[in-house]
Amino acid sequence: MLNWIVIGIGDITIRRVIPAIKSEPRSRLYGVVTRDPAKAAQFAAKSWTSLEEALADPAVQAVYVGTPVFLHAPQTIQALRAGKHVLCEKPMAMNETEARTMVSAAEKSSKLFGVAYYRRFYPKVRRAKQLLEAGAIGKPVFAELTNHMWFDGTGDRNWLFDPAKSGGGPLFDIASHRIDVLNFLFGKPLRVTGQLSNVVHHYAVEDNATVMIEYESGVRGIVDVRWHSKINRDECRFRGTEGEMEMSPLNGPDLIYPGGRESLPPHPNLHFPLIENFVDAVEGKAPLLASGAAAYLTDWISEQARR
Repeated sequence: MLNWIVIGIGDITIRRVIPAIKSEPRSRLYGVVTRDPAKAAQFAAKSWTSLEEALADPAVQAVYVGTPVFLHAPQTIQALRAGKHVLCEKPMAMNETEARTMVSAAEKSSKLFGVAYYRRFYPKVRRAKQLLEAGAIGKPVFAELTNHMWFDGTGDRNWLFDPAKSGGGPLFDIASHRIDVLNFLFGKPLRVTGQLSNVVHHYAVEDNATVMIEYESGVRGIVDVRWHSKINRDECRFRGTEGEMEMSPLNGPDLIYPGGRESLPPHPNLHFPLIENFVDAVEGKAPLLASGAAAYLTDWISEQARR
């Protein structure tokens, strides 16, 4: 049984992470770290207001870092140095330098370090990888992903508008997932260009970002994300020399390619396969699919896009 603690009691940890840990049969929610102990009462677990105190408990084996981005690097490194496995929310860090430091800390600790890029576990994304490698659209040459929504700061996530806490706007929040999908499917990025601006919302972070990535494999990927669209879009398509693959909406089940159409819905709790794979990796039964070393490339791309 793997004893988990969760740092940060917010929307994602309450709706997905904690239920995933509780439903994974080899995992146990051992405790939570929160500034508000009243939040911990509902989970019937131990609680601490200090991460240092939580990490001093020898029964703690794995840590889920579910705090705002500016805390990811210091809390991840602190947990790794305390000899705990760590699974961290995305994006991994505030910048590429922090991300590199986190990967280095994991290597020195010999503990597992993963990042919550759960779209790698979508059945249709994994199936798309198989089909692309089998030549279903010939040689892949172009990829396009968009995610457009309206986000004006209402709700409990207004910390995303503070660059000192979030690192950035939609580039960090929603582009990071799609950039990671491109990295998973197409390999090593070589060159990056980006355009960030504020067109509608004039808060301290960008309200839109467009990133173009050139991959070693020859694929050119474009990710366009916006917080100023009242028309929601979640598009994903790939083009090759002999056809194209349509996966829109990315969060839906449909996968369409030359000669085939499949319906492959994601798990009802998007974090469950992530937790399951992490436990498999701890037990030595499978490689860590969303490792810190792999996630580092997304932070590198985001850094290049902002230059």
